[in-house]
Amino acid sequence: MSNALALRPRQAGPSSETRSVTLQFEDNALLPLLHGEHDRHLARIEGRLGVKVASRGNRLTISGPPAQTLMAEQVLRGLWRGLERGVSIGVSEVEGAIRMAEGEAEQDPRLPLQDIPQIRTRRGAIAPRTPAQSAYMEALARHEMVFGLGPAGTGKTYLAVAQGVALLQSGRVDRIVLSRPAVEAGERLGFLPGDMKEKVDPYLRPLYDALHDMLPAEQVARRLAAGEIEIAPLAFMRGRTLSHCFAILDEAQNTTPAQMKMFLTRMGEGTRMAVTGDPSQVDLPPGQKSGLVEAMNVLDGVPGIGFIRFDERDVVRHPLVGRIVAAYGAMEARTTRDGLRK
Repeated sequence: MSNALALRPRQAGPSSETRSVTLQFEDNALLPLLHGEHDRHLARIEGRLGVKVASRGNRLTISGPPAQTLMAEQVLRGLWRGLERGVSIGVSEVEGAIRMAEGEAEQDPRLPLQDIPQIRTRRGAIAPRTPAQSAYMEALARHEMVFGLGPAGTGKTYLAVAQGVALLQSGRVDRIVLSRPAVEAGERLGFLPGDMKEKVDPYLRPLYDALHDMLPAEQVARRLAAGEIEIAPLAFMRGRTLSHCFAILDEAQNTTPAQMKMFLTRMGEGTRMAVTGDPSQVDLPPGQKSGLVEAMNVLDGVPGIGFIRFDERDVVRHPLVGRIVAAYGAMEARTTRDGLRK
């Protein structure tokens, strides 16, 4: 436990339905950052977990149902440790800390028992915001090939790019190769203006965006020009051997089985791979099997390959996105049940 944080639990009264815990913080300069502007961080914790958080001086007293009080305590302790390490705390970090505490309370099997991992880049540490993200980050560190599977907004691509940047900056790989199938374009590429790069760049824009979040713009441009970072459509991978690099295949649900096998077998010496996609969002022509879905069945259980599955609980965009994903999932489940009954 940090020396800057003293934990003083006490019973609020004879009722066993409530619990009260007082946290004392020694660094007064960090307290306003923990509270948030107009105490908005504390208010969010109260609203999400159903507890009361009272502030007096350098102390915070949490009271409420025992389980929720424990989760709020874990959230505040985790946020405080982040502040001590120099991590800035915003709404996203508070939401992430709450998700992690809820996952631990539910004994989510995706949550590793050891300390929450981080990916460190020169722009700072990137920490998980859900138990599945924690497991994903650990898998990226341990396995040579990792499949990140689940809906949009769960951080699959972003965290994979962050891992690639961290490995590149530490010298553990010589370059990053980022690829996507340009399925939506198909034969219509010829009708778009510009050269081939300008035609396919719109389909690769999410990869550029993730890179610019982690590296200064001038460094991205320099590394792209030097070949240390390569962003290319999947079709450009054929016939190549990828050595000493971190390779990412994004939107992998839109690969055919032949394309998926082609990409996976590009793996050369010293290379690590991340494959990300949402099996429920296949944009291939009707009747065309997804290479990602096939790979999930063929490669599950192969040593050295990790599979991490995300769901609507792991969506870290706007909270409404998670509810939208859940609603569509429920509709698809009802459709499947109705079809079986018929």
